Amino acid sequence: MSMDKPVCFIDTDSAGKLRVQQSALKILEQIQQLVVVVAVVGLYRTGKSHLMNRLAGKQTGFALGSTIESKTKGIWMWCVSHPTKAGTTLVLLDTEGLGDMDKGDPKHDTNIFSLAVLLSSTLVYNSRGTIDNKAVMELQYITELSECIKVKSSDEDADDSSEFVKFFPSFIWAVRDFTLELKIDGKDVTEDEYLEFALKLKHGTSRSVIEYNFPRECIQRFFPSRKCFTFPFPTAPENMSHLGSLASADISSEFLKVTDHFCKFVFHDSSVKRLKVGHTVTGRVLGHLAKTYVDTISSGAVPCLENAVIAMATIENKAAVKEGLQVYQSEMEKLKDSFPLELKDVFSEHQHLSSTATQAFMKRSFKDTDGKYLKSLEEKIIKLFDEHLCQNEHASKKRCEEILSSLSAPMMVKLKKGFYAKPGGYDLFCKDLEDIVNKYNSQAKKEVKAEEILEEFLKQKSVDSKAILQADKKLTEKEKKIKEEKEKAALLEQEIKAREEKLRQLEEKMEAVRQSNEERMRQMKEKMDEEMRLQREETERAMNRKLREQADLLQKSFKEEADVMRQEMEEFKRQNTESNRAGELVAILENSSRRHEEEVATMMQQRSVQMMAIQQMIVRSEAEINRAREFAAIVENSSRRHEELMAMMMQQYRANMMAVHSSNGCRTM
Repeated sequence: MSMDKPVCFIDTDSAGKLRVQQSALKILEQIQQLVVVVAVVGLYRTGKSHLMNRLAGKQTGFALGSTIESKTKGIWMWCVSHPTKAGTTLVLLDTEGLGDMDKGDPKHDTNIFSLAVLLSSTLVYNSRGTIDNKAVMELQYITELSECIKVKSSDEDADDSSEFVKFFPSFIWAVRDFTLELKIDGKDVTEDEYLEFALKLKHGTSRSVIEYNFPRECIQRFFPSRKCFTFPFPTAPENMSHLGSLASADISSEFLKVTDHFCKFVFHDSSVKRLKVGHTVTGRVLGHLAKTYVDTISSGAVPCLENAVIAMATIENKAAVKEGLQVYQSEMEKLKDSFPLELKDVFSEHQHLSSTATQAFMKRSFKDTDGKYLKSLEEKIIKLFDEHLCQNEHASKKRCEEILSSLSAPMMVKLKKGFYAKPGGYDLFCKDLEDIVNKYNSQAKKEVKAEEILEEFLKQKSVDSKAILQADKKLTEKEKKIKEEKEKAALLEQEIKAREEKLRQLEEKMEAVRQSNEERMRQMKEKMDEEMRLQREETERAMNRKLREQADLLQKSFKEEADVMRQEMEEFKRQNTESNRAGELVAILENSSRRHEEEVATMMQQRSVQMMAIQQMIVRSEAEINRAREFAAIVENSSRRHEELMAMMMQQYRANMMAVHSSNGCRTM
């Protein structure tokens, strides 16, 4: 997002308290890109705004004052596309001139200066004339930073300013209307060497020496990355009141040359804004950061970097959960239009979207040290997943019922007409039912609820089946009993099939959950590794800066100050060595693994219950089948005995008949 003109970012309310403008926050909220933040500070009427306009690539924009009063009030913001870093936004902050005679609150300037330091990745201090002792002493706000900014919240009274070097912006001193030659002891020097000469410490322990050294020590300690630019007069004095409207031909070529060099340096060397933990800042995060710092200052408290990071982490992690969930939910809603689907297709899409949602979460989240927010996302995704599984099952149930309704329609017509109410009707009914089942299995074989709906259908038809069976006069009572037992066994067999299908689906779900968890763990480890890498780099940068300062102090025979710096570096090393990020990673992985084990245990318990139910049904089925077989054997034995008895009776009858014929023949003779 690129703005046409700057807007007020931070100003004061009617009570004189600082506040952040909501319109500016809305602009920052829309900036998802990383931001390079350049802030300019300095005494009022020193030409700060002109430099910022040139950084924006414009002649005008930030207000240029032409009177003795400060033109800029509070902090103004201008967001433009970064001219050299693709995908990055350059945020320019023009601050209210320090030392304005109209201000009532003596702490106002210090607060503005502190906010510029806290919000920027490059701080430009603008002054006029030369860098003499007066110019250094006017930068008194630096000496107050240790009282106005805290790194850690654990001990409010502790001086943790030695850690400022890790988090403070790079420092540029822009000297305007510079007329001196860049020479020291008759030798030509660079602008940077001129700055270092001006910041050179004096030997001694007198009060005047301590007062002289203190602001210089603060600049050296807090801003080890320093750069200096000296600007000549831009134009003739009579043209200064309308500098913003002057054509290039009316501006000093040397001034334009230095300005161009200054802009190129800022564009190339200014880094992306980072938080205390090394996390890069987007426009959205910058807005939250400004609101946190301003609210803290307005409440009378001291801004704390650690607290700001925690506040940002809470805001961003909540938003990360929402963003990740939105990714999953929006795509699953699209999938719902294709329901019903095979379970494997739903599981496959779930795994893909779960991974994509986790990626979205990881991209935005930071400092989720206990995995609380990732767990929240995981739980919400599983809940949505289960809801979509239920919706898919509902759609499958509806389709299966429609298939059976269509296939069984002719049978229903026959039932209404009493077609099966005749001798042999039961066998005709069974034949039609078998045809329906075969066609159904062919059409609904991939449906999630196929077996379960078929089970319900067969149970419903068993009522008609029993009525038809009992009314069939072609069958004997024993034959009816055999067929009834066989039908019970068939129903039980279908019930077992339905339970086994549910068990198979549960096992598939367990595998999908396992794979999703493994992918989540992989992404989490990558995220934690990246955060640890950033933390190491942050410490290494601070160490390197301290080493350069220590070497410089030793070279200038300031052994005591060098020893203090050595102790600070030892503390940095200790903190880096004892960094608990690895421990946090292990804890998060253990927590996630434990949650996964609990989920698997729950599903395994469900599986065991279903297995027991299936085994019980199998036992029942086998018992029913055995009873049917025993009954069939009894009937068969009974039939055989009946046939043998009938044969014996017929044989006896024939014998009797022969005896009767023989007796009649004898009487005739």
